[in-house]
Amino acid sequence: MIPFLDPAAQHRSIGAEVERAMIEVVRSGDYAANPAIIEFEDAFAAYCGAREAIAVNSGISALHLALLAAGIGPGDEVITVPAAFVATVAAILSAGAKPILVDIDPQTWTMDPAAIEPALTPATKAVIPVHLHGRIADMDRILPVARRHRLWVIEDASQAHGAEHNGIAAGTFGDMGCFSFYPGKNLWGCGDGGAVVTDRSDLAEAVRCLRDMGQTSRHNHVRQGFNYRMDAIQAAVLGVKLRYLDNWIRARRHIASSYDRAFEGATIQAPTPPVGREHAYQIYAIRISERNLVRSRLAQAGITTSVHYPLPVHLQPAYAGLGYGPGRFPISEALSAQMLSLPIYPELATPTVERIAQTVNELSRS
Repeated sequence: MIPFLDPAAQHRSIGAEVERAMIEVVRSGDYAANPAIIEFEDAFAAYCGAREAIAVNSGISALHLALLAAGIGPGDEVITVPAAFVATVAAILSAGAKPILVDIDPQTWTMDPAAIEPALTPATKAVIPVHLHGRIADMDRILPVARRHRLWVIEDASQAHGAEHNGIAAGTFGDMGCFSFYPGKNLWGCGDGGAVVTDRSDLAEAVRCLRDMGQTSRHNHVRQGFNYRMDAIQAAVLGVKLRYLDNWIRARRHIASSYDRAFEGATIQAPTPPVGREHAYQIYAIRISERNLVRSRLAQAGITTSVHYPLPVHLQPAYAGLGYGPGRFPISEALSAQMLSLPIYPELATPTVERIAQTVNELSRS
């Protein structure tokens, strides 16, 4: 059986380093304010080309705190997309604001910049583009609209570690960028984690305060904050893995290029990024008719796949209260019905990639 992900393969290659880093934290007895946390924050900020990185306990916490740091709350509206994981919308609701959804572009599968201005109201305060699957949204067109209307730009870069556009890293185009380190991401810990990156010291200070129960110093609570701190063991693990991230992304891009070549001329839409936009391929998803049938037959052939995401957010039962019904976002809905995620991880061997692609091609023609 070919797995969709193989975390054990990564551990076999760097497990000794990871375990040493974890043991150092455990032996130190310092689990909350361990130097590993600051070391990881500094390293990740440098990796992204940002002035500041604030480590937190999850990607949704990063989004929540970024919104609060921007002063967004009840009565405000935030524009984002339905073709993404629910965490983006959940974070907006957690901040007390109202999510306003717009459809995606049919080629990039990310926010359609032309849909932003028609969705604006006097209550609009921010836009959250989602860099889906490791592809950066069309920030060249999104940013001018946001700046023209004085909107905060908070990037959901949870799937885009290592992605860049013309040398600018995901998460650093707007006011803040939010990352997740959940297992399966390009950079993942032995558990959950997240980070906010920004060039603004005032925003970094606000996020840092909010993640630690609103404290500026011990027992001096100046905000109503949260316990959203990253634990030291996760920071130590991520600090080790960050050193390998560029190599892993190169491997992902090599695998993606093999898939791309195999699907040329086929009745399959592959995720080809626009020129100048480097895809980090956290997920390699294709758009294919009869998705569920093809997925079932791939499983019978010993190939495990996944679906990201089978229902857009506005059709999820928990978010019916947003007021959007079926048919409201036709591109997102069509994509959700046809998208299939194929195995992609740095340790995936070339013959295995070729076997997967050949089987997909055969099934798509049958």
